[in-house]
Amino acid sequence: MKLYLPEPGSDEFNEVVAGRDDVLVADLAVTEIMSAVARRVHQKSLTREAARRLQHAILGRLDDGVYHRVELTRDVHRRAEHFLLALQSTSLRAADALHLALATSGRAVSLATFDARLAAAARASGLEVYPA
Repeated sequence: MKLYLPEPGSDEFNEVVAGRDDVLVADLAVTEIMSAVARRVHQKSLTREAARRLQHAILGRLDDGVYHRVELTRDVHRRAEHFLLALQSTSLRAADALHLALATSGRAVSLATFDARLAAAARASGLEVYPA
């Protein structure tokens, strides 16, 4: 969302990913972004047409290979479940555990997140976290 619509942290996030060719994105992230976009449509701070354009832009970048798609497979689910049970110092939600599992299954060395719990879990799993 921060790449496409201005919100707190957008500038910082854009700096982190600008010019990178190793950004991994899962369809789970796209669905979460569209959930936030739909919320803005319902609040009337974004038009439906703008929301559709945003969705097409994100999917287009994935389809064009600007971002590398990581798939939500059975193995990713098992890895997420492992994180849920093994990371005792961090209380992860299921979606955050899936994001962490997707990152590690995609052999990411870092994770970009503004979520404190996910950031702590990523650090505990050996990933560098952006923004720091």
